[in-house]
Amino acid sequence: MVSSTQMTFAPPVMAARQWLDGVTFPADRPLLNVSQAAPVDPPPAPMLAAMADMIADPDTHLYGPVLGLPELRAQVAQHWTRSYGGAVSDDQVAITSGCNQAFAATIAAIAQAGDAVMLPTPWYFNHKMWLDMAGVQALPLPTGPDLLPDPEQAAQLITDRTRAIALVTPNNPGGVEYPTDLIRAFYNLAQSRGLKLIIDETYRDFHSHIGPSHDLFTDPDWPQTLIQLYSFSKAYRLTGHRVGAMVTSTNLLAEAEKFLDTVTICPNQLGQKAALWGMQNLSQWLAGERAEILNRRAAITDHFPMLDQHGWQLLGCGAYFAYVRHPFDMPSDQLARHLVRDASILLLPGTMFQPDGNLDGKRQLRIAFANIDRDQIKMLFERLADLAPPAPLS
Repeated sequence: MVSSTQMTFAPPVMAARQWLDGVTFPADRPLLNVSQAAPVDPPPAPMLAAMADMIADPDTHLYGPVLGLPELRAQVAQHWTRSYGGAVSDDQVAITSGCNQAFAATIAAIAQAGDAVMLPTPWYFNHKMWLDMAGVQALPLPTGPDLLPDPEQAAQLITDRTRAIALVTPNNPGGVEYPTDLIRAFYNLAQSRGLKLIIDETYRDFHSHIGPSHDLFTDPDWPQTLIQLYSFSKAYRLTGHRVGAMVTSTNLLAEAEKFLDTVTICPNQLGQKAALWGMQNLSQWLAGERAEILNRRAAITDHFPMLDQHGWQLLGCGAYFAYVRHPFDMPSDQLARHLVRDASILLLPGTMFQPDGNLDGKRQLRIAFANIDRDQIKMLFERLADLAPPAPLS
């Protein structure tokens, strides 16, 4: 008998960390860890001070509403209405224990075992893992050289078991920002075929363009098609507190509530209060965080020419990620382990973001650059440029 967890693979980030076991890094070549995008710094000092006061509030330690604090739901609705130019009400917002849980709750509310959800490839591996465990087919939608999916190709892949199309923008792992007209085309496709369009906008706060990334909320009928997911973790460095959001119809949230009540009962109270405080007080600070991420993104493109001449290709870059094609005659899952040993670099291979046996994944690598500065980005590329064709690992 096979359990639901045995239907999927081991957590990729945790698997990659095991490659560090027993490895000693030279003093003149310290480890550059670009394997995970989660912020490693704590929240800013003013938020920490506010959170200390929140700890003293007895309500912080009690169960709260399954769909989240009413004040935070209302704040999200107000902010989304203002920033996207369409109407969002607080009863169309749920707060979840991280964005991953928002995706899991979404799938539980719209699909059952045997159904299918379309994922552009390279895909976000936790989306694939949850679909595997739920018995829902992850229907791969290959992307082009620009890592953008094609709505016409997607239309041809839809079957009578397809329940949704899931997009991530800015993308994880590719970094690319989906153009407004492309998002609209996928929305129109989903709407015309009676599907849900799931848009994971975990990295929306680090988009390179000012203004909304799409206009879908301006459609009066958006709740019937759109399910938007969001994470407070990246914006306010609240990764350990697990606070995400799900924005969709009230009817669908009522179904998701059944899942959420069974799994966590309520989101983390301290994290929710901190997220609310951040939305109300840290807009200027967040603008500075965005500017720094955009500066690091610029460093990727500024320094990448030193790899161009060695046969590397930059396929995508944005938000926290750069996605590259390597020039070596070695599968990326082997090359990634080689880079730990011979270059003191920990990153993830493209095989972790592609279906089994996919040839593209064997030539691709993901670089999560949010936790390294401009100088370290240059150092990273210098090490890669100096890398000799690797010999097979023993």
